[in-house]
Amino acid sequence: MFKSLKTEVKPTPEQRVALFKAIGTFRFVYNLFLAEADKRYREGQKYMDAYDFSLWLNHAYLSENPDKVWIKETYAKAVKQAIINANTAYQRFFKGLAAHPNFKKKGVREPSYYFVRNGAKQPIVCERHKIKVPGLGWLALKEYGYFPTEANAIHSGSISLHAGRFFCSVLVEAPDPEPVRRETEGIGVDLGIKSFAVVSDGREFPNVNRTRKVGKLEKRLKREQRRLSRKRESRKKNSKKGKDSSKRYNKQRLKVQKLHYRLDCIRKDSIRQTVAALVKAKPEFIAVEDLNVRGMMKNRHLSKAVAQQDFYGFRNFLAWKCKVYGIPLHIVDRWYPSSKTCHFCGTLKADLKLSDRSYVCEGCGKRMDRDLNAALNIRDTTQYVLA
Repeated sequence: MFKSLKTEVKPTPEQRVALFKAIGTFRFVYNLFLAEADKRYREGQKYMDAYDFSLWLNHAYLSENPDKVWIKETYAKAVKQAIINANTAYQRFFKGLAAHPNFKKKGVREPSYYFVRNGAKQPIVCERHKIKVPGLGWLALKEYGYFPTEANAIHSGSISLHAGRFFCSVLVEAPDPEPVRRETEGIGVDLGIKSFAVVSDGREFPNVNRTRKVGKLEKRLKREQRRLSRKRESRKKNSKKGKDSSKRYNKQRLKVQKLHYRLDCIRKDSIRQTVAALVKAKPEFIAVEDLNVRGMMKNRHLSKAVAQQDFYGFRNFLAWKCKVYGIPLHIVDRWYPSSKTCHFCGTLKADLKLSDRSYVCEGCGKRMDRDLNAALNIRDTTQYVLA
């Protein structure tokens, strides 16, 4: 099996300049692909895929635009990957899986620097404290001994920029773990907003977004975003007067990015800890609901809370962990009334409101927590498919 490892790197000032130049090149090539694809679509010409566009770029475009020869100065395979990413985005648009791809803007979702080993004769060399990246040379790692140092252990990798910090992610081949010996019965997991997850065995995982730490960071983020908005307006006025205030604006934007990144790390860490605790119990199976997150986001009162929970990321990570350890994952039908059905007698309570936190059965008179009742029904239902 293949596994991805990621850690922060410490590039030298010269390497930072080279990385920013490369990122600018990738952004330009990505946008050029989208512009050419849109132009050909309007004119009724044949669509160029990644291979055809690469030939057109090297033989036609660069010969007609000699001032763009700086594209050749960047690692060729990284430029090729930027073209492949743009082609993939356009293909998803044609298939109706996504909206029309947007042009990349400087400072917003910057592309990554992709590198790959060139056969067994030119591997990606890695030592305990540094990694040799094609086109950049030796790059210092912030975390020692995290990447494997064996020959041909690293297949490919990428360097990305987040909140002013560079991170290196590599793809390595790891041995398949042995399937876990199931020691407990299957469990059902009910996801929510009050508590992130309630398990059928009685465990409850709190919502990290309701903690004091996240609340303080969000208040700080709100203040910094207001300052950024004021600096944006001031920047527009100064640009009309011929003054440049980009330095202060970029400095404030970096503060906002760092707060966003810190909050994102806290939420992802909470998801990983929750999944690890579920898998560590070695259940016979794990059952979760197929939530309609897009529909839940239409509720303007709950859309922000739903987005912060990242149910999609939780399900993806849980599916990967279950696949690694051989635990069946049951995806329960989204129309199954898990919250409105009594676990003891099966009575359906159609008038159950979202504000009702306790489930009181009208048939048998049982009273229990609403989320625990839903988790038990998710565990025992047969309306599911295997992930």
